[in-house]
Amino acid sequence: MWTIYHSPGFLDGQEKRDLASRIADHYEAVGLPRFYVVTVFRETSPEDMYVGGEPSSAAVRISVDHIARHASDAESRRRNAEWIKGMIAPTLNNYPDVHWEFHADETSEQLWMINGLFPPPGGSTAEETWAKDGFPSAYS
Repeated sequence: MWTIYHSPGFLDGQEKRDLASRIADHYEAVGLPRFYVVTVFRETSPEDMYVGGEPSSAAVRISVDHIARHASDAESRRRNAEWIKGMIAPTLNNYPDVHWEFHADETSEQLWMINGLFPPPGGSTAEETWAKDGFPSAYS
């Protein structure tokens, strides 16, 4: 789950589509079902987004919730942060005056359901089926 808070008019519709697609592409490339990736854009006015205690008219703040996979150690977490940066930098680097940052949380997969189903274990045949089919289905 990616929640992208941004200044008004900062990203146009095509940039949002391209960024959301690029994000999903990256997760799909590591074997996750594409529908695991949900991206929400939240336009936030300068009087509602402050950086350093001051209203910001050019800011992007991204919150990423990873559920399907978790980093096992500090080096893995740093690689994940670089991986995330690689997804967003091509878009955000087009705006040299913007303040941008992100963080990623890791949520327990035991607290996650899709269409009322617990997702299958990572790397399992059932997860591969979900990825191939592009939708969740009952499994045993």
